[in-house]
Formats: sequence, structure tokens, C-alpha cells
Amino acid sequence: MQQVTFDMPNRPAPPVPPALAAEVRPREQQRRDALERANAVRLARATLKRAVQEGRRRAADVVAACPPEAASMPVGELLAAQHRWGEARTLRLLRRIPVPETKAVGALTPRQRRALVELLGGATTPLRGDGRASEARRADACAGSAAA
Repeated sequence: MQQVTFDMPNRPAPPVPPALAAEVRPREQQRRDALERANAVRLARATLKRAVQEGRRRAADVVAACPPEAASMPVGELLAAQHRWGEARTLRLLRRIPVPETKAVGALTPRQRRALVELLGGATTPLRGDGRASEARRADACAGSAAA
């Protein structure tokens, strides 16, 4: 078998056209911005998990309020952050609803959210995602009882 060789003179790479250079800069800036946002979310999640672990925040309140830093956090990760909660206890609780441990807190349906908050002992903050219809029914019920 014969080897084929190419004689290529050592030339510097051609300059990048200005139009392409302009496209590269925004991509790099976009990447840096995304990295900063991801780092901020990771830091906020770590702070939230630490607060839940130390007992300064209740997991039921986090599920009920669904703050932005918890919206994309897996439910199992939040529950396991509680003091003396591990994977087995977390999975046992989630099987009762049933909710997969990888489901994001923000992706819970109102029914799943209520059930999880109930199983965790209730929330001290109002539930997020109950919907306007239930608020309207409560308002009508309050107005009806006041008129009577």
C-alpha cells in the first residue's frame, strides 16, 4: 500500500470576514449570558435546599408557592433536601400521589401540588395554580354568605 502525501505550504489561516466575526461575538455573549443565568439558578437552588434542610423553609411551602428557583428543580431533589429524608422516604411519599421523582416542581398539576402539600403537612402560604375559577367561586360564596 502506497502512502499519499500532500505538500501544503505553511500559510496562515485566511482572515475571518467581518460579517462572520460579528456573528461569532453575539454567540459568545449569548453563551456567557446563559452560563451566568445557569450559575445564578444553581446558587439559588443550593440556597433554597440549604434553607429547607436547616428548617428555615418548609418543603410544603416551596411546593405551594413554587418560587422561580424551584420551578425546574426535580420534586425528589427538593424532598430529599429535608432533614432526615432520603431517597427511600422520598420515593415512598411520591408513590402515594403518584408523581415521578424527576418531575419539576413547576410542572406539577394543581391536583398533584395539593396532594403533595397535604402529604407534607400543609402549607403556610397559599397554593399556586389553583386557578381563577376556584377564586371566583370563593368570592361568590363569600358574597352570598355576607348577603344572607
